[in-house]
Amino acid sequence: MTEQTITPFKALLIGVTGGSGSGKSSFIRRLRERFTEEELCILPQDEYYRPLEEQKSDERGKVNFDLPGSFDKKAFVADVHRLLKGETVERAEYVYNVANVSSNVQQFKPAPIIIVEGLFVFYYKKVAPLFDLKVFINAKDNLTVIRRIYRDQLERSASLDHILYQFEHHVMPSYEKYILPYKDEADIVINNNRDFERGLDVLAGYMENHLRKVPKTHE
Repeated sequence: MTEQTITPFKALLIGVTGGSGSGKSSFIRRLRERFTEEELCILPQDEYYRPLEEQKSDERGKVNFDLPGSFDKKAFVADVHRLLKGETVERAEYVYNVANVSSNVQQFKPAPIIIVEGLFVFYYKKVAPLFDLKVFINAKDNLTVIRRIYRDQLERSASLDHILYQFEHHVMPSYEKYILPYKDEADIVINNNRDFERGLDVLAGYMENHLRKVPKTHE
């Protein structure tokens, strides 16, 4: 069920992408801390992963989560449009690589600024043209693999062999085919080789300037 609200002021729609291990999640988390829920809505593409049994496997039988078809694109696109129309979106929280798990239902409420973030948000032809601003988080390949090793071992208890196999056969081929080609289309490229503080300040300043233009009736 969706909740209809009045939106007399067009929301600023920002797309944020980058390869796995580039630091998207950390960047978005830090950005979230600077704005209230009334000012900013963040819709992560990761919440639209298809169930494990619907994921494709490679020639060795390994599930490949790094394909555009790994996500429910139809539902994702529909929910972006709902937010832009001023509707509240409800979505069951995705639990990585676990089937038939009872998840919490999350609410994504419309706001003057909406950020849509994920691996393929620039690749999806029905979403990319909607963005008022495109942001690409960039990092060197050697850093992205180190960050992925650290994350997957810490959060997902994955073995090193498994992580390196995924990176070589799934992550990098997908990045080179579906993500990197859209870097040149980005309005802002934020290099996260050491940190992203300056890029964070630039984007936050742009968003704050937009909020100053929001009519009081929208608040």
